[in-house]
This record gives sequence, C-alpha cells and structure tokens, in this order.
Amino acid sequence: MGRVVLLLFLFAFTVELSLGISHEIHPLRPRLGSGAANLQVLNISCLSWRFGVETNNIIGWYGVPQTCKSYVGHYMLGTQYRDDSRLVVYEAIAYAESLKLVGDGKDVWVFDIDETTLSNLPYYVDNGLGTGKYNATLFNSWVLQAKAPALPESLKLYKKLLSLGIKVVFLTGRGGSQRNATVTNLKNEGFLTWEKLILRGSLETGTALVYKSNKRKMLEQNGYRIVGNIGDQWSDILGTNTGYRTFKLPDPMYYVA
Repeated sequence: MGRVVLLLFLFAFTVELSLGISHEIHPLRPRLGSGAANLQVLNISCLSWRFGVETNNIIGWYGVPQTCKSYVGHYMLGTQYRDDSRLVVYEAIAYAESLKLVGDGKDVWVFDIDETTLSNLPYYVDNGLGTGKYNATLFNSWVLQAKAPALPESLKLYKKLLSLGIKVVFLTGRGGSQRNATVTNLKNEGFLTWEKLILRGSLETGTALVYKSNKRKMLEQNGYRIVGNIGDQWSDILGTNTGYRTFKLPDPMYYVA
C-alpha cells in the first residue's frame, strides 16, 4: 500500500513538472512546519484562530493578530499552505473530470485572481503578512508591477479545465485601472487565454459578495453555465449564482466581506 501511495505522489509531481509548473511562489527559503502554534490570541492558539478564519466562523476581521504574525508567516512560507492548496485543487480536478459537458462552449469556471490565481505573497512578506492596516496605495503600486507569481496549484487546475473544454472566467475585485497590469501578469505567469476578465468598475459600490453575485448572475443571464467557482475568500463563493460547485483556497492573511 505504501508503495502505491509513493508511486501516485511521484506521478502527480511528474505531471506538474511536465506542465511547466513552478513549485516556488516566493523566493524566500520555505520554512518547514507550522511553527509558533502555541502563540495565544485571547487564550486561543493561532492554529485555532486560523481554523476559525478558514471555516468562516470568524468573520469581519481586518488584520492578522500581531501575536500570530510569526505563525502565519511559517504557514504561508512553509509546506502546509501548499499542501492545503494542492488538496483543494486535486478535488476540483476530480470533480471537473466527472462532469458531463454539453459542449456548446457555455460551460465556464470562475476564478478569483488575488490569492487564487496570482499570489501576492511577496508583497505581504514585505508588508507585515496581513498585520496592520491595509494600504491601498502600496498594494496598487505592487499590482501595477505585474510581478505576482502564479499559485502553482491553480495554474494546474486552469490547464486541466482548458483541456476538458471548460472556459475560464476571471472575476476580480481589482479595479479597471489595473486591467493592463493584470492582463500582463496573467499572461506572464502562464494564464494565456480566458473567456472573460471581469474587473470592478469605479461606480460599482457595495460588498465584494454582492458585486460578485451580480456579475455571476449576468454570466448566467448571458447563457453561461458556471460549472465551478474557486476563490480564497468566502465572498468569492457565497451569495447567489455561485455555480454548480465551489472550492475554497486557504488565505489567513486578510478578509474581504
């Protein structure tokens, strides 16, 4: 049994290499383990805090507790973040392969961009790993550099979906002024084609949940079938018109309502 598991792992690793998928999303040397798990937040461990965040039991938070900065850093730069993302994507691929597609070009999969398709981890490592107040000016400057690396697991899912005949729609909270940089960044990281790239207009106010629900509704009104939907925020996959099935990637660095 152990030999079978090892062979399956080696096969998956070989496939990822053949697809040209990098296994590094930040140049810092990865740190092993979760680390700092005994740090306390209101007498709750940082591990439990992250569990509460990822299960959407802790909502409305706007920054990583300062006492959990080291823990979050170890998680994001270590092996566990990648392992968690890999599990989500393997499940998404298994589901996609099971679908009976109509074949009329109207089957789409919705991808969020930040921390789903592209990783802003280099930015967050330099800016407190989610601790402190969000700085829109600094983050916009980072986005305009178009240097965010692909999340390797999501690139693998993207390529698999295209091979199955499922089209990709990118639905992001990024603003229209960031379109050119976003297009450049996506293509540089291997996301070469898509059905639609939907960015938020300057007059589109309200929460991300409402904004994305409305955009997905418009997709369906135009005849598209949302067979899958993946994001790092619960607001990416909750609301209305969420699609046939949703997948949540890990992200303990920030919360978007």
